[in-house]
Amino acid sequence: MSDGGRNGGRPRKEEFAPRAFAYNVEREDVNIMFLSGHRWDKPLASRKAGTLKLQDSDDALTFDAVISTEVQETSWARDFMAAFAAGLVLGLSPGFRLPPQRTVKNAETIKEEDPAEGNALIRVVNHALLWEVSAVTKAAYEEAQIEARNWTPDPATRLHKPTPAYRWRA
Repeated sequence: MSDGGRNGGRPRKEEFAPRAFAYNVEREDVNIMFLSGHRWDKPLASRKAGTLKLQDSDDALTFDAVISTEVQETSWARDFMAAFAAGLVLGLSPGFRLPPQRTVKNAETIKEEDPAEGNALIRVVNHALLWEVSAVTKAAYEEAQIEARNWTPDPATRLHKPTPAYRWRA
């Protein structure tokens, strides 16, 4: 993520260290949500409901979400699925906070960008408390994208309709 230097001075970017989200991902008692547009009133899946599985590896944070039949019947899930089918919602955005400095030293660090690549200051998130992942129209991090699995084409509308096992992956 970068502000391109719009705020004056050097451009700023952000990146995540390997397994930056491990603390909450590895704690099964923490209910992490899959939301539409960071809206807590528009939940699509959750770990507590058993419809969201997350893994934080050295390479990436990944997840599988199943949008249940009941959730598919809500107005916000129908809106989300229609926007996704139209190619309007393809990004993924993590909702997180940094732990307090008194509990986790160096939760974030700042480093210089390689001069061959640019002149930015890079904020590295080393440890973060993940609370939700959201499907969004534009991801802050270009690599963060979602994709759907288990599509069943509906010839009447030429749209893809979800099956009860509708899965979302990042």
